[in-house]
Amino acid sequence: MSRLPEASPEHPLYHFDITHAPDAGGHFGRFGGRFAAETLMQPLKEIEEAFYAAWADPEFHRERLDLLKNYVGRATPLYHAERLTKLTGGAQIYLKREDLNHTGAHKINNTIGQGLLARRMGKKRVIAETGAGQHGVATATVAAMFGMQCDIYMGREDMARQMPNVLRMRLLGANVIPVDSGTATLKDAVNEALRNWVASCENTFYIFGTAAGPHPYPLLVRQFHTVIGQEARAQILEQAGRLPDVAVACVGGGSNAMGLLHPFRDDADVRLVAVEAAGHGLNSGKHAASLAAGKAGILHGNLTFLLEDDEGQVLPTHSISAGLDYPGVGPELALMLEEGRLELEATTDDDALAALQQLTRCEGIIPALESSHALAAGCRIAAGMRPDQIMIINLSGRGDKDMDNVFKHLGWLEDAR
Repeated sequence: MSRLPEASPEHPLYHFDITHAPDAGGHFGRFGGRFAAETLMQPLKEIEEAFYAAWADPEFHRERLDLLKNYVGRATPLYHAERLTKLTGGAQIYLKREDLNHTGAHKINNTIGQGLLARRMGKKRVIAETGAGQHGVATATVAAMFGMQCDIYMGREDMARQMPNVLRMRLLGANVIPVDSGTATLKDAVNEALRNWVASCENTFYIFGTAAGPHPYPLLVRQFHTVIGQEARAQILEQAGRLPDVAVACVGGGSNAMGLLHPFRDDADVRLVAVEAAGHGLNSGKHAASLAAGKAGILHGNLTFLLEDDEGQVLPTHSISAGLDYPGVGPELALMLEEGRLELEATTDDDALAALQQLTRCEGIIPALESSHALAAGCRIAAGMRPDQIMIINLSGRGDKDMDNVFKHLGWLEDAR
């Protein structure tokens, strides 16, 4: 495995080494692996080789970090939410403002990295799956910047929930392909994207959106997102003089969670909290809490915790948040849970809506529904902590895309008519 020094003089915040790497087969403990169609085994190995070669190349990092700074707008602020802290009545709450990235979410960190890999490999076309639409927008953005053909697979149910992002993708030049199979949500979009990749892998790079899927995607996505936690670590040391007591992130597949939590993984005194979508409640049968309620099985090319029935069939999921409406989770998060390094929380649709409104009204920040799940759980935990303790919550995206969905659930659209 190639390694670089932990930091460079030009970019002291961004570590180039790879810690907690999977084994040669892509396993994090018993989780992960590469379970894919035979046609995809060679393309996956080629991506793995291209990634390690790129990660060992200082020029790759110079270009990637230059784009993150001058195109994406990094570093994002770490904001001390004083009014939210006062309302919560406990620990000091800091928000990692990924919502301020270009395209409005953390997803652009990963698509910049994978887009550069695709270009290094000579691919002219990229495809992606998307649920909430933020990964689709970030992929379409990078494709436009690099001059690549772009096809995005999106469940028709999610298209209805996230129409602003569908329009943004089309404006960026992407072809948005509706998926009607299954529940017409994120899981089904991944299925269709993988089917297309089988038939087109010679000229196509699949920009996978979360820290799941077959090896090497869990590693790629994690590494491209660790800028979140690396920045947050340096920022909290500067602002508060010490590391946080708790770091909190929402979890669908795990991209923003791994981005914030992984850089604190070896800090035993920092509690790492993953917040899943409880939907209508964990006992309702309508939720997306794969870590809390799932069992080990294979989904989308890796062994992980997923929601399935006694016959091994994947169960339908529900969340008000399209980005968390996924029946599985990344393999490294599954390992962290099994090792006892990860704490779990779950947030219902109603609590996420309440958290969204609270942050909007007390701090003037409209969060995405995904981030609102982390906010709700974070505030519950913070309320039981001391005022001299510190919490970082990853505000993984902004809420523009969710307004129609939010107003519908609040009944405001009917009131306006």
